[in-house]
Amino acid sequence: MFKKVALLLGVIATTAAMGEPKPENVSVAMFAGGCFWCMQSDFDKVPGVIETVVGYTGGTLANPTYKQVGTKKTGHYEALEVFYDESEISYEELLDVFWMNIDPTDDTGQFCDKGSPYRAAIFYLNDSQKVSADQSKEDVIETDKFSRVVTPVLKASTFYPAEEYHQSYYKKNPTRYHFYRYRCGRDKRLRELWILG
Repeated sequence: MFKKVALLLGVIATTAAMGEPKPENVSVAMFAGGCFWCMQSDFDKVPGVIETVVGYTGGTLANPTYKQVGTKKTGHYEALEVFYDESEISYEELLDVFWMNIDPTDDTGQFCDKGSPYRAAIFYLNDSQKVSADQSKEDVIETDKFSRVVTPVLKASTFYPAEEYHQSYYKKNPTRYHFYRYRCGRDKRLRELWILG
């Protein structure tokens, strides 16, 4: 599923450290969809996604910690950076993945997690992404599946990677992760929204 991952990740890390551009065909998308552990787990399964990083964006405090964001006073979202190979998957296809993994009707958070850090949003990094994100939102509205679609399309701001123990949490702590996800009702609600609705 993730061909050339080790090579590409090594190149990305090296070029990022040296301030050089990313390898050809590798682009970045940024999304927020509630618990960033769950979003990372969902996007890591998508062919063409090379790497994901959980973190914080959209707030007023530089280099926030998980504890600070959790106070719901910094304005940050729990967010996800997605590095993907454009030759394998398009930004528009990533948008489809995003929508299918959130509740677009909830502006108070996502699933069992409520409050500003758990709001859903699409963060665009350039004009092309904005056009695609706006169109994807319009497409969701036009399905008439939902009485309202409140997920915003926002200009990306600084992304701060979360603490290391949050990165790939679903792999490091699978039992706790699966219990949390089940207890939160995420998958049940997603089925109601996108399959049964």
